[in-house]
Amino acid sequence: MEQMCRADFPKDFLWGSASAAYQIEGGWKEGGKGMTNWDAFVRIPGKTYKGTTGDVAADHYHRYKEDIALMAELGLKTYRFSICWARIFPKGVGEVNKEGIAFYQNVIDECLKYGIEPMVTIFHWDLPQALVDAYQGWESPKIVDDFVRYAKTLFTYFGDKVKYWITLNEQNIFTTLGWLTAQHPPGKFDAWKTFYQVNHHAFMAHAKTVLAYRQMGGTGMIGASFAYTPSYSMDCRPENAMAKANYDDLQNYWWMDVYAYGRYPVAAMNYLKQKGIEPKMAEGDEEILKKAAAQISFMGVNYYKSCVCAYNPPDGVTFHGRINTTGEKGSGQEVGIPGIYRNPANPYLLTTDWDWSIDPSGLWFCCREITSRYALPIIISENGLGAFDVKTEDDQIHDEYRIEYLKEHLKALREAIGEGCKVIAYCTWSFTDLLSWLNGYQKRYGLVYVDRDEEEGGSLQRFKKDSFYWYKQVIETNGTCL
Repeated sequence: MEQMCRADFPKDFLWGSASAAYQIEGGWKEGGKGMTNWDAFVRIPGKTYKGTTGDVAADHYHRYKEDIALMAELGLKTYRFSICWARIFPKGVGEVNKEGIAFYQNVIDECLKYGIEPMVTIFHWDLPQALVDAYQGWESPKIVDDFVRYAKTLFTYFGDKVKYWITLNEQNIFTTLGWLTAQHPPGKFDAWKTFYQVNHHAFMAHAKTVLAYRQMGGTGMIGASFAYTPSYSMDCRPENAMAKANYDDLQNYWWMDVYAYGRYPVAAMNYLKQKGIEPKMAEGDEEILKKAAAQISFMGVNYYKSCVCAYNPPDGVTFHGRINTTGEKGSGQEVGIPGIYRNPANPYLLTTDWDWSIDPSGLWFCCREITSRYALPIIISENGLGAFDVKTEDDQIHDEYRIEYLKEHLKALREAIGEGCKVIAYCTWSFTDLLSWLNGYQKRYGLVYVDRDEEEGGSLQRFKKDSFYWYKQVIETNGTCL
């Protein structure tokens, strides 16, 4: 399409980077922290690549000052990180763990010392195991009040210093992999009705948290971060265009419409009712969802890839195709919902070693669609490339492929801004290398290399990659060097 106009990044643009507690902190038994669902799950044989755990991870728990000093050297304007619920409430409820509060207060203060805005994710998948044991965690409506109590505790202790809050990270991913494909805790398979009920509980936790933040006098920005995979119809045949509409309703709008409008997509809800798997809502839930939708500040987007949609016959591919978690290119399988849609590979795009399409234009597409559909500001809370990085004998990491990936995505983001999309922040995933959940430590995302492999050990020393120096220049020039 002919370029509408060119614009620079806003002068107050928040150039950032991101992480998650379980993936970087380590210190899993320290500081009064309780057991999480991930601490338990990774100990089940075969669940993660080569049995990797977050017991030590990148050891950020002990090295946060070193890491934040590197962020300052890079010039970050914001650092997005998550708080581990079990560090604040070891049993999920009860008395506050003051050691946990002190740790995150130190992280926040260290960021502010360097002029880095802390952007806090309240929940990034690590749930206190005690709540799973007590009532199956997200499967029970009891979790809503416990979550809100936890969130209000964070607002009480940190609300005067934190201006940006993300309630839930990738609700669509942790619920899908937890209750449909058994790849994340609690490791359940094809539990479709429970899946939709779990999501409703998560929506209510998000909504009540937003309302609590405002009721407590919070004047900062608050919203959720969604793993957005925009879709393209395979061609202009009506059945493929309808497959795209089905995909969008069930895989994108099901979440974003609730965050932004406080309601579920009509066609998707009718489909679930026909299947008998729709979520049950308590009296007053719809009103609460709508009130919260009117008070969110942004739509958070974690963008990595786009997808293609095509008609899927009733006996077609299912949701349970193999996901590439090894980095063996081409080992992933096509997935879909029989009779609804399937997601074939896009022949026009390159892919990563983990079979994710590389599509900078998809980020542009995301921003345009959110702006037109929801009229909300946007925070790109994650965007990055997982790859096999190699450290040379002289401690250099030449990740020109990551530089190219980030550069093209930022150029696409700039185009979206030029067309009127209000983008507040952009966070690379991730700042340091970290545990990539099921993929182990071999799938590296960081601007900073961490010296460790799948086995525990290694020096854990930090090394700046070429992408670190490149992103530093981008920040210094506010993106004009692109």
